[in-house]
Amino acid sequence: MAGQIPDLVCQERTGSGKGAARAARRAGMVPGVVFGGDADPVSIQIPFNELLKKLKAGRFKSTLWNLKVEGQEDVRVICRDVQRDVVKDLPTHFDLMRLRRTSKVNLFVPVEFINEEEAPGIKRGGVLTAVRPEVELVVTAGDIPEKLVVDLAGLNVGDTVTISAIKLPEGAKPTIDRDFVVANISAPSGLKSADNEESEDEAEAAAEE
Repeated sequence: MAGQIPDLVCQERTGSGKGAARAARRAGMVPGVVFGGDADPVSIQIPFNELLKKLKAGRFKSTLWNLKVEGQEDVRVICRDVQRDVVKDLPTHFDLMRLRRTSKVNLFVPVEFINEEEAPGIKRGGVLTAVRPEVELVVTAGDIPEKLVVDLAGLNVGDTVTISAIKLPEGAKPTIDRDFVVANISAPSGLKSADNEESEDEAEAAAEE
């Protein structure tokens, strides 16, 4: 299940419109707005460096955040958009959407592989290929998994792991409606060469007979 929901600390922003947004940027802030739920939209802002750090950390738009604004109740939100400067590619505005615990939302969830040392295929030199290091799921906001775990124990060269082999949290389902491949174990180039040579030797022996 999901770990602790990270805080996103913002400030309420006075005024609205382009003038107020420009004033926020001059003050070293990135203007934003939080909308949705049963409340009116609220203009907010966050220190530029703080937002940039979170963006560089990755998965900002696929993380459920606990929005903290002084004087208001905490609320769960997800980022719906981050506008960037077309030249500098730096954030200039962001949009957050309020979520109820029962809200359904699409999120990319990272995949973790365990028990590599117990996979015969990897022991033979096989190569684990993560076809999908993240999987997009439809999940309930109050029950978001921190990660999906793939157990590699017993897997041999040539084996694949599909989404149906991974235990998903209650109420979660993939956005792709088929049993797609998440990872596979492929033969190393040396093993492929040895197999090819063996096949060629067998073919030659059969031809001589």
